[in-house]
Amino acid sequence: MPVPTLPGIRAETVTTARLTTRLLSFGDPAGIPILFLHGNASSATFWEEIMLGVPPGFRALAPDQRAYGDADPTKKIDSTRGMADLSDDAAALLDQLGIQRAHIVGHSLGGSVIWQMLMDHPDRVLTATVVCPGSPYGYGGTKDLDGTPCYDDFAGSGGGIVNAAFAERMKAGDRSTDNPQSAPRVVMNNFYWKPPFVPAREDDLLSSLLSAHVGAEDYPGDFVPSPNWPFVAPGKFGPSNGLSPKYNRQVERLYAISPKPPILWIRGSHDQIISDQSLFDVGTLGALGAIPGYPGAEVYPSQPMVGQTRAVLDKYQTAGGQYSEIVIEDTGHSPFIEKPDEFNRHFHAFIQA
Repeated sequence: MPVPTLPGIRAETVTTARLTTRLLSFGDPAGIPILFLHGNASSATFWEEIMLGVPPGFRALAPDQRAYGDADPTKKIDSTRGMADLSDDAAALLDQLGIQRAHIVGHSLGGSVIWQMLMDHPDRVLTATVVCPGSPYGYGGTKDLDGTPCYDDFAGSGGGIVNAAFAERMKAGDRSTDNPQSAPRVVMNNFYWKPPFVPAREDDLLSSLLSAHVGAEDYPGDFVPSPNWPFVAPGKFGPSNGLSPKYNRQVERLYAISPKPPILWIRGSHDQIISDQSLFDVGTLGALGAIPGYPGAEVYPSQPMVGQTRAVLDKYQTAGGQYSEIVIEDTGHSPFIEKPDEFNRHFHAFIQA
């Protein structure tokens, strides 16, 4: 589903060795490349304002990732590889464009792709900027700073925990506001940013959300029954399963890469999607009484998502890397949309250093 682009943004179809997709670009074709990777239930559209603001001498690039936007719908995510399909797609895009190394920027799921890229393709990364990223241990189903699983089958993570009504409304292209739990527009405005903020391009960003590919092999993906609360465990297809800790168990590889690209971690002060008490985590929802049968915080606490990321980055720094953590106040899950000037101030200083 094509989404209109802002003046100055170029949209084209690119075919790599792995994927045919839409690529947005801006800036000097001979400039230093910056590759922007979007988050879950969105597309490259989310990065357009930031792309238009890149400093002179830089080239901004943003693809629709596999399973989103105008990417080839026949190409599915093999979740048993974690985020490796998307990481390999990004490397293949750089190959196609003749780019050896780039600054890599990832939001939410895109940040999770960066963790994988750093492990699999560290030589392609000049710097890494992770914006409200998923934990390096994956999303859901773990209970401490070391990423210990709540259950051996990682119940409570993957495609089975996604609101089925929300996915169905996405598939139907629903643009209404009639249900606070499942209407995509309402979910976007309540959680993608901090209310009462509403972006000027609300309808284009909603179109971007609705352009995600929906189905058992796409978003949210498949799942299997589990004897453990909340009685669903990860399947093998789609982005939500790819984010499961079941398939993201090699975090220690981050500490071994050499050289280690510097990392900038930017997050919103009021992010309710990626937090230590995320309202999208079944541990939090169970404690609030929203999911029956909750076994208690000793068995299934909220995943300390922010704490896990900080613990991993501290170890990365101890192993010879470097990172900075920036919190943008009074923003939610998309601080680069909510406060682009403040975001750019930190981001531009980082890549120009």
